[in-house]
Amino acid sequence: MATISYTKEHEWISIDGDVATVGISNHAQEQLGEIVFVDLPDVGKTLSKNDDMAVVESVKAASDVYAPVSGEVVEINDTLADEPAQVNDSPEDKGWFCKLKISDTSELGDLMDADAYQSFLETIT
Repeated sequence: MATISYTKEHEWISIDGDVATVGISNHAQEQLGEIVFVDLPDVGKTLSKNDDMAVVESVKAASDVYAPVSGEVVEINDTLADEPAQVNDSPEDKGWFCKLKISDTSELGDLMDADAYQSFLETIT
Protein backbone atom coordinates (compact mmCIF):
# COMPACT_ATOMS: atom_id res chain seq x y z
CA MET A 1 0.00 0.00 0.00
CA ALA A 2 1.26 3.45 -0.86
CA THR A 3 2.19 5.86 1.89
CA ILE A 4 -0.19 8.74 2.46
CA SER A 5 1.19 12.24 2.97
CA TYR A 6 -0.69 15.38 4.05
CA THR A 7 -0.80 19.14 3.57
CA LYS A 8 -1.50 21.87 6.11
CA GLU A 9 -4.75 22.50 4.20
CA HIS A 10 -5.86 18.93 5.11
CA GLU A 11 -5.50 17.27 1.72
CA TRP A 12 -3.95 13.83 1.51
CA ILE A 13 -1.88 12.49 -1.33
CA SER A 14 -0.84 8.94 -2.18
CA ILE A 15 1.80 8.47 -4.86
CA ASP A 16 2.16 5.57 -7.27
CA GLY A 17 4.97 6.20 -9.74
CA ASP A 18 4.29 9.66 -11.20
CA VAL A 19 0.56 9.68 -10.38
CA ALA A 20 -0.83 11.10 -7.15
CA THR A 21 -4.27 10.23 -5.79
CA VAL A 22 -5.69 13.18 -3.84
CA GLY A 23 -8.50 13.66 -1.33
CA ILE A 24 -9.26 15.36 1.96
CA SER A 25 -8.18 14.04 5.33
CA ASN A 26 -10.37 12.40 7.91
CA HIS A 27 -9.91 15.54 10.05
CA ALA A 28 -11.19 17.73 7.21
CA GLN A 29 -14.31 15.65 6.61
CA GLU A 30 -15.03 15.64 10.37
CA GLN A 31 -14.80 19.44 10.44
CA LEU A 32 -17.07 19.78 7.41
CA GLY A 33 -19.77 17.41 8.60
CA GLU A 34 -22.15 15.69 6.20
CA ILE A 35 -20.89 16.22 2.66
CA VAL A 36 -23.68 16.74 0.13
CA PHE A 37 -21.81 17.73 -3.06
CA VAL A 38 -18.32 17.56 -4.53
CA ASP A 39 -17.29 19.67 -7.54
CA LEU A 40 -14.32 17.95 -9.17
CA PRO A 41 -11.88 19.29 -11.76
CA ASP A 42 -12.10 18.29 -15.40
CA VAL A 43 -9.85 15.53 -16.70
CA GLY A 44 -7.03 17.19 -18.65
CA LYS A 45 -6.96 20.30 -16.46
CA THR A 46 -3.46 21.40 -15.48
CA LEU A 47 -3.08 22.55 -11.89
CA SER A 48 -0.28 24.31 -10.10
CA LYS A 49 0.46 23.56 -6.47
CA ASN A 50 -2.11 25.29 -4.20
CA ASP A 51 -4.54 26.00 -7.09
CA ASP A 52 -8.22 25.49 -6.33
CA MET A 53 -8.72 21.87 -7.33
CA ALA A 54 -12.23 21.05 -6.12
CA VAL A 55 -15.06 22.31 -3.96
CA VAL A 56 -16.68 20.31 -1.19
CA GLU A 57 -20.11 21.35 0.04
CA SER A 58 -21.43 20.12 3.35
CA VAL A 59 -24.49 20.93 5.38
CA LYS A 60 -22.26 23.43 7.24
CA ALA A 61 -20.22 25.16 4.54
CA ALA A 62 -18.51 25.03 1.16
CA SER A 63 -14.74 24.60 1.18
CA ASP A 64 -12.08 24.76 -1.47
CA VAL A 65 -9.73 21.84 -1.90
CA TYR A 66 -6.25 22.74 -3.11
CA ALA A 67 -3.84 20.84 -5.33
CA PRO A 68 -1.06 19.51 -3.08
CA VAL A 69 1.31 19.33 -6.06
CA SER A 70 1.39 20.56 -9.65
CA GLY A 71 0.14 18.23 -12.32
CA GLU A 72 -2.48 17.27 -14.85
CA VAL A 73 -5.79 15.71 -13.81
CA VAL A 74 -5.79 12.24 -15.38
CA GLU A 75 -8.80 10.76 -13.59
CA ILE A 76 -11.64 11.85 -11.32
CA ASN A 77 -13.72 9.83 -8.88
CA ASP A 78 -17.04 9.83 -10.77
CA THR A 79 -18.70 7.95 -7.91
CA LEU A 80 -18.72 11.13 -5.81
CA ALA A 81 -21.28 12.77 -8.13
CA ASP A 82 -23.93 10.31 -6.94
CA GLU A 83 -22.40 9.37 -3.59
CA PRO A 84 -20.67 12.43 -2.06
CA ALA A 85 -21.04 10.82 1.38
CA GLN A 86 -18.19 8.48 0.42
CA VAL A 87 -15.92 11.35 1.43
CA ASN A 88 -17.34 11.05 4.96
CA ASP A 89 -17.44 7.27 5.00
CA SER A 90 -14.00 6.62 3.54
CA PRO A 91 -12.10 9.91 3.15
CA GLU A 92 -8.66 8.38 2.67
CA ASP A 93 -9.71 5.49 0.46
CA LYS A 94 -12.96 5.35 -1.57
CA GLY A 95 -13.58 9.09 -1.09
CA TRP A 96 -10.60 10.19 -3.20
CA PHE A 97 -11.19 13.18 -5.51
CA CYS A 98 -8.81 12.92 -8.44
CA LYS A 99 -5.54 11.59 -9.75
CA LEU A 100 -2.81 13.96 -10.90
CA LYS A 101 0.14 13.19 -13.14
CA ILE A 102 2.84 14.95 -11.12
CA SER A 103 4.79 17.57 -13.06
CA ASP A 104 7.20 18.74 -10.32
CA THR A 105 8.39 16.07 -7.89
CA SER A 106 10.38 18.65 -5.90
CA GLU A 107 7.05 19.81 -4.42
CA LEU A 108 6.64 16.49 -2.63
CA GLY A 109 9.16 17.65 -0.01
CA ASP A 110 6.57 20.06 1.41
CA LEU A 111 4.23 17.24 2.46
CA MET A 112 3.90 15.76 5.96
CA ASP A 113 3.87 12.09 6.87
CA ALA A 114 1.09 10.77 9.13
CA ASP A 115 3.00 11.45 12.37
CA ALA A 116 3.90 15.00 11.38
CA TYR A 117 0.30 15.64 10.31
CA GLN A 118 -0.99 14.34 13.65
CA SER A 119 1.43 16.67 15.46
CA PHE A 120 0.25 19.55 13.25
CA LEU A 121 -3.39 18.80 14.13
CA GLU A 122 -2.54 18.98 17.82
CA THR A 123 -1.24 22.54 17.33
CA ILE A 124 -4.50 23.76 15.73
CA THR A 125 -7.14 22.09 17.93
